Amino acid sequence: MMEIYLISFILASILIIPFAIKTLSPYLWLDILYLKDLLRILVTFMSRKRRRPFFFVLDRFLEQTSTHPDKPFIVFENEHFSYSYTDRRSSKTANALLAQPGYKAGDTVALFMGNEPAFMFTWLALAKLGSPVALLNHNIRTKSLLHCFNCCKAKVLIAASELKDAVEDVLPDLTEQGVTVLLMTKHSDTPGIESFSDKVDKASDCQLPRSLRSHITFKSPAVYIYTSGTTGLPKAAVVNQNRLLTALAVLASNGVTSSDVIYLNLPLYHTAGFIIGFIGSIETGSTIILKRKFSASQFWDDCRKHSVTVVQYIGEVMRYLCSTPKRENEKDHKVKLAIGNGIRAEVWREFLNRFGNIEVREFYASTEGNVGFVNYVGKIGAIGRVNFFHQKLFPFTLIKYDTERDEPIRDANGLCVESPKGETGLLVSKITDIAPFVGYAQNEEQTERKKLHNVLKKGDLYFNSGDLMRIDKDNFIYFQDRVGDTFRWKGENVATNEVSDILTISDCLKEANVYGVQVPGHEGRIGMAAVTVKEGSQFDGSSIYNHVVSYLPSYARPRFIRIQNAVEVTGTFKQMKVKLVEESFDPGRIQDPLYILDNEEKSYIPLTDQVYGSIISGNIKL
Repeated sequence: MMEIYLISFILASILIIPFAIKTLSPYLWLDILYLKDLLRILVTFMSRKRRRPFFFVLDRFLEQTSTHPDKPFIVFENEHFSYSYTDRRSSKTANALLAQPGYKAGDTVALFMGNEPAFMFTWLALAKLGSPVALLNHNIRTKSLLHCFNCCKAKVLIAASELKDAVEDVLPDLTEQGVTVLLMTKHSDTPGIESFSDKVDKASDCQLPRSLRSHITFKSPAVYIYTSGTTGLPKAAVVNQNRLLTALAVLASNGVTSSDVIYLNLPLYHTAGFIIGFIGSIETGSTIILKRKFSASQFWDDCRKHSVTVVQYIGEVMRYLCSTPKRENEKDHKVKLAIGNGIRAEVWREFLNRFGNIEVREFYASTEGNVGFVNYVGKIGAIGRVNFFHQKLFPFTLIKYDTERDEPIRDANGLCVESPKGETGLLVSKITDIAPFVGYAQNEEQTERKKLHNVLKKGDLYFNSGDLMRIDKDNFIYFQDRVGDTFRWKGENVATNEVSDILTISDCLKEANVYGVQVPGHEGRIGMAAVTVKEGSQFDGSSIYNHVVSYLPSYARPRFIRIQNAVEVTGTFKQMKVKLVEESFDPGRIQDPLYILDNEEKSYIPLTDQVYGSIISGNIKL
């Protein structure tokens, strides 16, 4: 009788334990699965690092080409490019470049191109030649373009044919520096600009000898990706071969396989498009459906046409999709996974409600940062989940931050103060061998600014993310805001000092204090500038409009301008932004003249109460 009772007790316990665990620790099993993935990634990464000769992203591409040569790698505007074709075309590009007298293998090359197959062919070609590649934002012009080009000391500029005018604007400076300028066209009649497509067509497709890239180590720069800083013009974040090799795992760690079809409509010059979409697909051996740019009206039709299973997003993409008119066949697709960052909780819920049971993998990372999070649980609103093992591998903490003084709060010993769970704090992550911070090309000052000394103990060193976060009682982490002088709009980081510099070289403006303001129904913050007018001048809305259009990409142009008698500064002559951000662009709170950018009028026109009301109500979208 006792034996029967004991057996019954054991069986009952076995049945009860899983329910007890789920009740007391509902995410434990998912944490274990995440840890398993993390360990698998680390094992794969370390085994690749031990291989000789060195194993890089290019080698993984060549493995995939050998495994399935005829499989489509890129689908672009109804054209299909197989893995083997991509390999051959990249070799032709590399051989054509080797024939250029102004280039030698290993030289840094700047790529100034939008989303098109030639971007991928050219990057692979440069990988075969052992050349680091600077990925230039194709929206930048004149001063910003020259600055970004010079950051990485490139010897060659390869540009898309449609960007000829932008290249010609800076050609005198490039010519003076002895830069070789190649245009992806079959003919060029501009002195100083060589046609390149014709030379690629005629070049040999024979493989390049490994000796051309034998100088590369894991610490060698692979790509330069530009990120807006808290001051000045964009900074070139150095992504070395080690980091790029790590990035191979991004899609694979989220369950993506060779049978998946990836929809890539984010810019290839961006971390998200390049590393997750392009490099991630090389690891998985997937097919990429490449789009020139995002289109909400074409998105789902494209997904159905190409049997897309994985899509990428930034917060704005999801909101745009949810803003489209409803259709009966919205759930008629094969998309199973959406991976990205920046989606608001309410948009997340609406997206799932409208478009079906799609797993949303929200993550957090930065181009130059040394820590990241993945919301592998699917908790709506969170950017990731904190667990013991992740924290041991990549030590980080949230520290108290004084937003008025724009600096961390320190105690009597000069150490930072950790934020209690549930409170907002600045995310900082320890710089270690496993989690290094490489910094920015040719910008030691900005590299040092991102380092935080004496955080938890004297002599330690942390990376300052510039992002305010909050961790809840269940260990989910939430993005709260950015600190300093950078805000995000339309998926792009906007450096306020860069925009201020551009405004103050106009004819009528003396000073400019640029900041981001929130708009109901919109992701991020839209640009606004509080300005003073030069003595003896008047504010000329049409002239300022033409000026910002000439110098700034659309996302960086201030949508609102506020005219002040004087720009307020602190005792240390830092521009004061807190009050300006609070007052936003509300004519009811602001006595100063307010203007709004009007693309139809091609001018900054007075902002009326009626227009303001239409923006707040959502009748006018910005």
